[in-house]
Amino acid sequence: MVHVAKWKFGEVEYLTDFLTKSNIIGVAEIGGIPGPQLQKMRANIRGKAQIRCAKNSLILRALDEAEKKVKGISSLKDEIKGQAVIISTDINPFALFKEMKSTRTMAPAKGGETASHDIEVKAGATPFKPGPIVGELQKAGIPAAIQEGKVVVKTDKVVVAAGEKIPADVAQMLTRLEIYPIEIGMNLHAVFEDGNVFKPDVLDIDMDKFYSQLKIASSNAFNLAIETAWVSKDTIIPLLVKAHSNARSVAIESNIYTKDTIAQLISKANASMLSLASNAKDALDDDLKEKVS
Repeated sequence: MVHVAKWKFGEVEYLTDFLTKSNIIGVAEIGGIPGPQLQKMRANIRGKAQIRCAKNSLILRALDEAEKKVKGISSLKDEIKGQAVIISTDINPFALFKEMKSTRTMAPAKGGETASHDIEVKAGATPFKPGPIVGELQKAGIPAAIQEGKVVVKTDKVVVAAGEKIPADVAQMLTRLEIYPIEIGMNLHAVFEDGNVFKPDVLDIDMDKFYSQLKIASSNAFNLAIETAWVSKDTIIPLLVKAHSNARSVAIESNIYTKDTIAQLISKANASMLSLASNAKDALDDDLKEKVS
């Protein structure tokens, strides 16, 4: 019989509780993140989410155990890859993705990494003094020269194209130029909520744009409801105001006298009288002539 360390049983039990105590569970990968940066990232989301690191085999076993209490959660097993961690939180999946995305930062290249984007060195002055550094820059494929006593990059240059490996000498020179091309951070692979698994292609949305679109949709819906006299708790007061205004306009147009219309009807009659009087100035007394002049 294979002996299983007692601590592993305890860890699986802890992980199972961790997976079932919150409404939302995420799976992320932290491989390649240096220890200090990882601690800072964890501190940044503390209070919003809890993160638990464990061996993948133990996480997989805990997901099987958690499935007994939370149906569908074992579907996260397909997302356990690399150096995985599990995340327990009560914030919604979209907010969690945004929080995790905000932990990402740029770091120096060491050499051997694959460039996720074109790495470009911009033209301009460098912080270096004239000397052997010019040859080192040129060797790394950077068009350097000395101009007016300064080391400059003569033209913009893509030194590593997206998808290519970053050579060690280029990585070293990029670091000296304070160009940090490697993005590090927690990669959120999936989030489980109420039996559903959400992937990054669904979760990665522009929240500001989304809220703006919601506001526009809400405004359009409200305007349509008012236009069609759709009665609800949100429209009843504006509809009553609109009805009152329309009724008042009809009353004035139809010369219906009420305490609300009498002042405007008198003003309307006076305006009509002055208009008529302006066409018969020779028959007016001095007082009217002054009013229509």
